[in-house]
Amino acid sequence: MDLSVPARPVALIVEDDQFQRETLEVLFTENEIDVIQCESAEAAALVLEECGRSLSILFTDVNLAGQMDGVELAGLAKARFPDLCVIITSGAPLVRRLPDGTTFWAKPWRPLDVVRIAQDAVH
Repeated sequence: MDLSVPARPVALIVEDDQFQRETLEVLFTENEIDVIQCESAEAAALVLEECGRSLSILFTDVNLAGQMDGVELAGLAKARFPDLCVIITSGAPLVRRLPDGTTFWAKPWRPLDVVRIAQDAVH
């Protein structure tokens, strides 16, 4: 059995707000997507190193615990895994350029949008 291919899609949620992480986890898991949660971009970078090929979605806030922010994390993820769906979110206006191939969602994001992206990842 090949364990490198997950049975279900996997989302990496990188958010320093526990409530938002948990809300996203519920939305993804209810749509048959497994979830890995991180508070910092540094922790998420380690996850990308270990299992980045098995990820379907990276959902990251801009402002995170640690030294690296979500935009830097998104750039690292897209450089290594160009086909990865990357959503960057923030409650503040974003004034810097996003990495190519990423999508920006202003907070508060709508749960229905999360469900839609989850359904796209499953199908």
